[in-house]
Amino acid sequence: VNFVACQLFALLMAVWFRIYLHPSKTSPFIRHVVATLLGLYLALFCFGWYSVHFLVQSGLSYGVMIFASLEHMHKYCFIVTLGYLILCQITRVYVFDYGMYSADFTGPMMVITQKITSMAFEIHDGLTKRREGQLTPSQKYLAISRMPSLLEYLSYNCNFMGILAGPTCSYNDYKAFIEGTSYQRRHQENANGKENGKVKQTEPSPKHAVVSKLCTCAISLATYLSLYRLLPVDYSINDDFVKSTPFYLQVIYLYLAMLALRPKYYFVWTLADAINNAAGFGFNGYDTDGSPQWDLISNLRILDIEFATSFKLFLDNWNIQTAQWLKRVCYERCPVNPTAATFLLSAMWHGVYPGYYLTFVTGIGMTMAARAVRHNIRPYFLVTDSHKRIYDVITWVCTQVAISYTVVPFVLLAVGPSLKFYSSWYFCLHLLCLLVVLVLPVKSRRRQAREKQDSLTKDATQGEQRDHSSTDNNCNQKDKTT
Repeated sequence: VNFVACQLFALLMAVWFRIYLHPSKTSPFIRHVVATLLGLYLALFCFGWYSVHFLVQSGLSYGVMIFASLEHMHKYCFIVTLGYLILCQITRVYVFDYGMYSADFTGPMMVITQKITSMAFEIHDGLTKRREGQLTPSQKYLAISRMPSLLEYLSYNCNFMGILAGPTCSYNDYKAFIEGTSYQRRHQENANGKENGKVKQTEPSPKHAVVSKLCTCAISLATYLSLYRLLPVDYSINDDFVKSTPFYLQVIYLYLAMLALRPKYYFVWTLADAINNAAGFGFNGYDTDGSPQWDLISNLRILDIEFATSFKLFLDNWNIQTAQWLKRVCYERCPVNPTAATFLLSAMWHGVYPGYYLTFVTGIGMTMAARAVRHNIRPYFLVTDSHKRIYDVITWVCTQVAISYTVVPFVLLAVGPSLKFYSSWYFCLHLLCLLVVLVLPVKSRRRQAREKQDSLTKDATQGEQRDHSSTDNNCNQKDKTT
């Protein structure tokens, strides 16, 4: 109740913030101060003295940023920030309320952890003398060229728009929002922001986006409150249900139970996105017809989730900002087995319940198997539109079943119930994934990149040889003519 009340209050404050503390009316300093104080007030109201941990975690990490060497600062900051989060999660789970799957103070700390570690890597990319070729285009865009002040740092971590439920955003995007330059940046980057042949000069209004997202919140909340008691996930391990229900009906029930559970996340993340939009944050340029897009920090795409035809497509559209964080701080930088490392980091970040680790270990196998199927089987179905539609239907069913199977331990939390569920399914999808990976091997990401580079080098060499051959022939023709 505190959480929802605080988010609704934050929504009203966001409208006030955009209108009365607009960058054209007040300085970035005032906007930073107000955003930070409102955020700390909401944290104190919602979590009481536990909110002190937000400041402790932020303070320790900022100290590391200031005093550690730039070359290793991002690594130390990552260890300190994630370590403090895990320590708080261990205390909360094993000392206070094991098994209580409810809003708690470690939830906001998870978002702050993402922000701090993202900032540390972005500072490292921007302030160390790394060669341009060592940074990807996104890393160049996100790189921070100046160490943030303490106020800017706290405002980024603890602002009222995202302290309770996020979403994570880059520091450069947040700073541009505070300073009032986010619209100009996105406007210049996007060439579609035109109306009747003239470039739009007025700042776009988030009203339509906010109203639309609030409607989505209302529908999601109503759906969740109507269905979650009727379709509890733990009923799928009920002894009588398992013994008396045909297996295909167990599969259908599991899918429906997970379908009824997802609207809770849709409500929380969409409301958080609407709060940021109401404050004027989240503008992402214009679409092809000139309409403003407010999805810069959106955390999910509901239709793409529900109709996902691959494991990867589902994950790409679920908790988007967390997926981006995992990609930037782990997947793109890990030298050995980045897929497994990314899933392991995700499990550690989520908490210390054993069910999280079972889910993400299972997710590694699912991802590898789905990748193998996509690389080896999908091309055969792309010959005609009808074949592709058949493939899409089959993969949609497989994806929904695989996702539901994978995330059951994430909901049940404990080892016993989780293994009981997998045993009732005879670990069938685990074994199937293992079989698929062994039968349909896929080249590693780095091997594919290396082969592609070798191919490009070979093509360039052949091109040079053809040019030399052509030049030699021309010279011979000239010699004969002479």
